Parts: sequence; structure tokens; C-alpha cells
Amino acid sequence: MITGKLYNWLKFLALVILPALGTLYFTLAQIWGLPAAEQVVGTIVALDTFLGVILQISSTNYNSSTSQGVLDIHETDEGKVFRLELDGDPETELEGKDRVVFDVKQTVPDRPVSTRAKKKPSRARRTQR
Repeated sequence: MITGKLYNWLKFLALVILPALGTLYFTLAQIWGLPAAEQVVGTIVALDTFLGVILQISSTNYNSSTSQGVLDIHETDEGKVFRLELDGDPETELEGKDRVVFDVKQTVPDRPVSTRAKKKPSRARRTQR
């Protein structure tokens, strides 16, 4: 598995450096007549695509190895109640993990709706003559 620091560096390489390098070489090859512009840029794009696939596989493996759950935040008249819901048995799911991911779900109590419609403030309009 790719470590966080290496992953971030490779991601920057794939998203910024390689596309910029390919664009730079292609542009300079057109201006200055540098050799094999299509071959060089094609090679850079092939490397960039391969790197993108490797990074996606690493990201998918990393995300699937973290425990998932829900942080439920329920607002009541007395305040907020927080509840963690883990997808599985906490002892087996959390053991050996350095990171756990929770989705946040907020629930607000139903408030009575006023039967009287609120009037929107009117805006003064100026017309030119």
C-alpha cells in the first residue's frame, strides 16, 4: 500500500507535473521544431494514465480498509444528542485501525409551521424616463 506522503506526491505528479510537462514539450516542439513531439507527449500521457490507475487502486484499497459508520446528530429542545453507529462489531471493526470514517447525519426536530403567510418586504423600483 502507498503511504500518505508518497500518495500525495504521486497524486501531485499525476495531476499537475506530468500534464504540464507534456503541454510544455508539445508547445516548445511546435515553436522550436523539437523532435518527436507526438512520441514524447504520448509517452508522458501513457505514464500519467498508468499512474492514475495505480493511485485509484491504492485509494480504493485504503478506503475499503477503514471502518465506516454514521455520526447521528439529533437536535432536541434540550440540546444536541450525538450517537455513533458503526457498520459492524466495534471490537473487530476498530481493532488495528488508525483511521475510522463516519458520515454525519443531522436531524432537526419538526417545528410548527406558521399558518399566517409572511409578507415579503417590497422593493422600491425606479423607472427611468
